Amino acid sequence: MNFRTLSLSVLLLVLAAAGSADAQKIELASMMCKKFSMLAKDTQWTVTSWLAGYYTDEEDPAVVEVDKLKGKAEQLVSFCTENPNANLLAAAEDVLVK
Repeated sequence: MNFRTLSLSVLLLVLAAAGSADAQKIELASMMCKKFSMLAKDTQWTVTSWLAGYYTDEEDPAVVEVDKLKGKAEQLVSFCTENPNANLLAAAEDVLVK
């Protein structure tokens, strides 16, 4: 096997491993608070950020108040920890829309 073929093979293996290792799909419609509480902190933050955008009215200004969003994320995690059987979307609507 020549160097070029070996290099190409290694590159393809690295790309295949990188593409599948970090792929994560989260079904929010059926997610319960217990599962949300068990997610990594950075994933909780990502989900909360997405939910905040989802529950933002179209007429609202396109502004992200990071400190306010962090507080809402903490509230959502706290609520979900205390209510593991609650539906995440219902919990998020209560916490994020207030």
